[in-house]
Order: sequence, then structure tokens, then C-alpha cells
Amino acid sequence: MAQNSKSPASTAAPLQVTAGTPYKIDENTPELFRPLQIRSITLRNRICVSPMCLYSIASSGPLTGVMTPLYITTIGHNIFKGAALAMIEATGVQPNGRITPHCPGLWNDAQEQGLKPLVDFIHSQGGLCGVQLSHAGRKSSTQPPLVAQELGKSSARAPKEDGGWPDDVLGPSGGAENSWDGKGLDPSGGYHVPKEMTEFEIKELVSNYAKSAQRAVNAGVDVVEIHAAHGYLINQFLSPVTNRRTDRYGGSFDNRTRLLIEVIVAVRAVIPEKMPVFVRVGVTDWLENTDIGRKFGTWTIESTIQLARLLPDLGVDLIDVSSGGNHYQAQFNVFDGGDKHTEMALKVKQVLKAEGSKLLVGTVGLITEAKQARDLVQGSLMRGPGVDIISVGRQFLREPDWVLNVASELGVDVAWPVQLQRLRPGPTSKI
Repeated sequence: MAQNSKSPASTAAPLQVTAGTPYKIDENTPELFRPLQIRSITLRNRICVSPMCLYSIASSGPLTGVMTPLYITTIGHNIFKGAALAMIEATGVQPNGRITPHCPGLWNDAQEQGLKPLVDFIHSQGGLCGVQLSHAGRKSSTQPPLVAQELGKSSARAPKEDGGWPDDVLGPSGGAENSWDGKGLDPSGGYHVPKEMTEFEIKELVSNYAKSAQRAVNAGVDVVEIHAAHGYLINQFLSPVTNRRTDRYGGSFDNRTRLLIEVIVAVRAVIPEKMPVFVRVGVTDWLENTDIGRKFGTWTIESTIQLARLLPDLGVDLIDVSSGGNHYQAQFNVFDGGDKHTEMALKVKQVLKAEGSKLLVGTVGLITEAKQARDLVQGSLMRGPGVDIISVGRQFLREPDWVLNVASELGVDVAWPVQLQRLRPGPTSKI
């Protein structure tokens, strides 16, 4: 099971020090820059690159869903400059599981082979690579945001002529009333009408998660994350607002969590015992104070804690806390709920630690400042335990040197990429 790796005072870093690694660890080193061991892997610090959609992949032909060198220049660059783990964006386990036609997939040999160069580059820089396996459910077959913006919309449907699959959009529940924005077939709507998944399709989906996880292993990936947040398919099954089924996959908490549990079990069965499994969850739907939430019930932080208690025995090592995205009437969405994600992640960690759970907790959302990052991991924000890792997204887009700058501001002497030693503060800057 996952455990924190806390080096003793004054332990020297290895001779081959990689970027973002402290040269020494002593009592003054913040937890943010201490290593963390999870099964067989060791993160050099607690800073991870959050999965961020680039929408830059071929939508048709033999390279459909295959990653390009762009991923090395973006995701790889953050590892080059010191991040410990990079999580590849939501990667479809089925063709109809992608968010847009321009998102990555991991269901065939070409996609597996296309992943390997990125993994190899990340490893060459002393970093770790994870892949977030996903199915977008009723939020699939949409246009990339830039296309939607050009159409004057926040979201736009992707038709067949643009590589979409309007007739194969799936959800736990189907029909016009279950389109994400509730607009059904209205031309102004931004989402397709989903079909209710059959139990055969659910069984096939679970199998496809396992097959994609095996492909990730073949490509050399270090971590598999199961995406159960942001209103995508597993999140849709978890919430009673979006799951109106009356079979064994709907209704009770046990039924609504059944799909996620089956996916975890299937993934864990095909990957090495030494490989960590993360689960990203939407800690709440943000619908507690809405009419629809009161009518059908909703997913809350209490639901997340109840789920988290089950995860260690299933072989999950870390719960990655985010929120929002499951319904258009939510109080907060994925982006503006950022600071709330971190607050609720600390609450989840506090409960789990008090209960003696070994499950690690990570979080994401509007983490931009050095002291903020330090305090999230140190546990200084709520006078309780801190989270085990933080994931940073948009700040890396603005500031690729973020890890190095955070270390400097916190007074931690970390290694820089050898190619950039002339820029490093201190005596080496004169080399």
C-alpha cells in the first residue's frame, strides 16, 4: 500500500540529481519538496502536472487519437523543469469515449506506440508519467473549445462530418432531457442527446478500461488514473442527478458506484502489483442547494468520503480531488471551483487520516503561489494534515519555470536542468 517516504534529516540527494530535486533534505525542507514513495515509484517532489486537454490530435485516418511531438514540448517541458509526475489528459478507452474528435485514445496499437516517445522522454528527465483513462459519456462528440468559441458558444456539438459520433453518445440515462445542458435537440444546444447504456455496453466498457490500462503498461507508463470526475461517464453514473437507472447500476450508492468499482478491479487485475492506481473524483456536484439536487439527491463530499473508504481494499493508492462539471445548474464549474477543490480535499484528508486510512489524497485547482502550495501539503491551511500531492495545470502554461521559482521563493536549493545552469540563482549562474 502507498506510503509517504520521508527522508531523515540531512540526507544527501543522489549523485545524479534531477531537476526539481533538493540537493539536501533537512528539518527545514518543506513537505512540498520531499520525495513521496507510492508502491514502486518515487516522486522527486509533490508537484504534478495536471491533465490538460490540448485538442491537437488527428480526428481521422491512421493517426486518430495518436499523440504527436507537441506533447513532448508541452507536458515534457514541465518535467524537464522539475515537476515530478505528468498526467496525460483524458484519454479515451473507446473511440466514442473521447471528449472531442481531437482528443487522445488508447484502444489500438498506433496509439500505444505513439504514447511511448513521450513516456521515454519523461523518464530521460528523471520524471514519471501517468495516463488518465476516461470515457466522456454524454459530454462526448463535442467540438474543441476554440471551434465552439468561433461559433459563439461555450460548447458545440461535433457532427459526423467533423469526426464526431452523434449517434453513439452514451450515458447512464438517455433521452433529450439527459443531454448535458438540458437542451436536447434544440439547435442552440452544445451537447448531443445520449443513449442509455445497456448492461452489455457497460461490460464492454469495463473490459476496454482494462485493455487500455494494459496498453499503458506496454508503453512504459508509471501510473494509471481512472477519471471519475468533471461530469464524464463514471461521474455521471456516481451521481443520482445524472443516473436515473433502475437496474443494478442505478439507485442506491452501492449500485451507482458499481461501474467505478468494476473498472478499478479490472484495471488492477491487468497491471503490475507495483504500479499505482489513482482515481480522480468530483468531490461534489455543487447541486446541494438547487431544485434538481433536492429532487433527485446529489453527489456530495460525504458521498466522496464514503467512496474513499472503499478504495484502499480495491488497490487504489490515491484519490485525486476535483469537482464540478456534472450539471449545468451547478453552483461552481470545474474552473471557478478551484479554490473549493483544495479546501474540500483537505477535509477528505482530515477524515481519512483520523480513521487511519492509508489512502493518499491529491488535489488540483487554482494553485498558483509558492506559499499556497507549501501550505496545502504542509497542512497549514486548516490546522490538520496536508494533502500528499498537488496537481498544477494552468499555472504551468503561464509559467513553465514554476517548480524552480517556487523552490527559490521557499528557499529550497533544488537542481536545475543542466542545460540551464547559467540561469540558476547563485554561484552556478556565472558558469
